[in-house]
Amino acid sequence: MKTTFFAAVAALALCPLVAQADITVTDLDGREIHLEHVPERVALGFYYEDYLAVAGAGAADKIVALSRAPWADWRPNQWAAYTARFPALEQVPDFGNADDNTLSAEALIATRPDVAILSSWQTAALGQAGVAQIEAAGIPVVALDYNAQTLERHVLSTRVLGAVMGQPERAERLVHLYETKTRDTLARIATAGPSHKKIYVELAQKGPETIGNSYGSGMWAGVIDLVGGQNIAKGQIENWGPLSPEYVLAQQPDVILLAGSEWRNAPQAVSLGFGAQEALAQTRLAAYLTRPGWSDLPAVRQHEVYSIYHGGNRTLSDFVYARAIAKALYPKLFADIDPAEELRAYYHDWMPIEAQGTFITKMP
Repeated sequence: MKTTFFAAVAALALCPLVAQADITVTDLDGREIHLEHVPERVALGFYYEDYLAVAGAGAADKIVALSRAPWADWRPNQWAAYTARFPALEQVPDFGNADDNTLSAEALIATRPDVAILSSWQTAALGQAGVAQIEAAGIPVVALDYNAQTLERHVLSTRVLGAVMGQPERAERLVHLYETKTRDTLARIATAGPSHKKIYVELAQKGPETIGNSYGSGMWAGVIDLVGGQNIAKGQIENWGPLSPEYVLAQQPDVILLAGSEWRNAPQAVSLGFGAQEALAQTRLAAYLTRPGWSDLPAVRQHEVYSIYHGGNRTLSDFVYARAIAKALYPKLFADIDPAEELRAYYHDWMPIEAQGTFITKMP
């Protein structure tokens, strides 16, 4: 008992030293990053929820700059949920958005962060010169990459983020959760082999009269590849873009996946996400089923039409959506799995807010 006691005391005595120790990591761009201490001021470019999952709720107070549009404009209801919990986020300076070419190294530097945590696609948009400009101002730039949709880079991003924010143990617990859920999904599928079901994915943003993007690689296509589905867009679209209505009808998909979200000024979109109501989601989903020829598709005849939250992919919680798609392809193998409940549990255990809304639904 004495040995255990003194060991515990010694460990506690070392905690302040560990918290102030130098941090060296290799980020997801392959660059070695050195920080003298756990940052108190953070410029955050993307992966907002993953940052809070790994660093904890208290890390919201450390955010001194944001690339605001990908959060506030792309996911307005999600943004509203977090600003209700952390009102100070509303006043955090914006350093621009890579998608509209407003991403500004100067604006980021002006906020005097201790570190800039960006996505790898944001560092690519800044270019080597932009990253060097930020680093020349004494601000380390750390790139993460959950967009690659691989277990390896999800794990590496989480560990890098945990090391940078002084939360390596919390990060490791999240890694364990993600690896366990992903491997369980793959192990179940391995017992049956690849599914022979054809699946069609469409971004359900503009209503049934407009053909939304499908995905030939990346995004939802990456998840379908992971779980062994036959994506009808593969080989037809390099990354994303619409498939012709005639092609979709000819392919006779067994499963249809409509990606819904909380877009602004999209009155016909399938409404999913924070604050989304099941009844409205079902109404918007049903409108798509009135398209010419859709009533004869196997997916519609067999009630295998789903909607899934577009904002949930390429995050630490995206194992839930992989399991939802896997369940559509292998219903017997995943009969005991409730992806919506797993999502609620994830938010309850790891996030500073609850997952209140509709994130996954299916036609009745």
